[in-house]
Amino acid sequence: MSRQLLVNRLTVNTCSLDSFEGLHQAIQGSHVEVMQLGRGKFRGSLSHVGIGDFSLSIGAFSVGVRTQRIASDEKLVIGMLLNAEDRVTHWSFDMRPADVLVMPPSTEHDGSFHGASSYAAVRLDLAEVSELFKGEPRLSDPATWIRKNHFRANPSISVAARRRLPLLVSRLARQQATLSGSAADFWKRSIVDALTATILHSLPPDTRGPLPSAMQLVRNVENYLDAAGLRPVHVSEICAHFSVSRRSLHRAFYDVLGLGPVTFLRHKRLCAVHSALRDSDPAATTVAEVAMQKGFLELGRFSHYYHSLFGEYPSETLGGRRLASRDRLIPRTVQNGLS
Repeated sequence: MSRQLLVNRLTVNTCSLDSFEGLHQAIQGSHVEVMQLGRGKFRGSLSHVGIGDFSLSIGAFSVGVRTQRIASDEKLVIGMLLNAEDRVTHWSFDMRPADVLVMPPSTEHDGSFHGASSYAAVRLDLAEVSELFKGEPRLSDPATWIRKNHFRANPSISVAARRRLPLLVSRLARQQATLSGSAADFWKRSIVDALTATILHSLPPDTRGPLPSAMQLVRNVENYLDAAGLRPVHVSEICAHFSVSRRSLHRAFYDVLGLGPVTFLRHKRLCAVHSALRDSDPAATTVAEVAMQKGFLELGRFSHYYHSLFGEYPSETLGGRRLASRDRLIPRTVQNGLS
């Protein structure tokens, strides 16, 4: 079955916690033992995003706790510390906000949070990393993920990295729906990309040797996007398909077009939204539905991008179809009388 025909249910569940026992399922599907360390009444929250069998968890709590994962868990867990009021340690690693921790499959985990904290984590099959990180040779190798590891956040991206995942959860919660296979793939890649930005920024430059010419690479990417049609394409999908690193792709696009691949892809998605709105029935379609299927969640920012590119707002494009239909039905003499 093609990517476009597959459908995935998007679910976002958030609950309040009034005891440390609620963190027992802190990483959905994983068995985690929790005990309270800090004094005081426990208060917290737990959110789960599910896209098909993909899961993201975000948790927050008001007092110190200790967490232990049992070794029978066969999933790879990648976690990010979002905020912490006091010291946080995982194994022998001292964690700072936006740092990323890798918990390999079948490995025990021991973490201590000495004060109020929040975190995010995803669970993956080890076999998935080859496709998700195909453009990054070190990350696409499963051997990279079979040892415990800690990646220190770059100060230049730490604030943005910590904000992206809660923002994604907040936006997705407003748009719970059935996603096409292509939209589901896009949002899964967006979540993984936000979680692993710290890892990518900590890697040294790629020195695998010469790449295809910048012009040829950009042309190949454009052909790939044309073949993809109107579905949203994440930059990590392009890197995986062409086995090229994010840095190399960025350099090629700037050399040829004077803008980065993320901006180029956004313009492509905006054009796809524009075409979809022009062809949609305003009585049966909303701008928010079309925007999400094409990879946009934050409607205010999306509307700004859209207006900047097309000189009109998305509602005007969608409403223009109704006006065009009305004009075709009104005799020209009547139109002249109304003008």
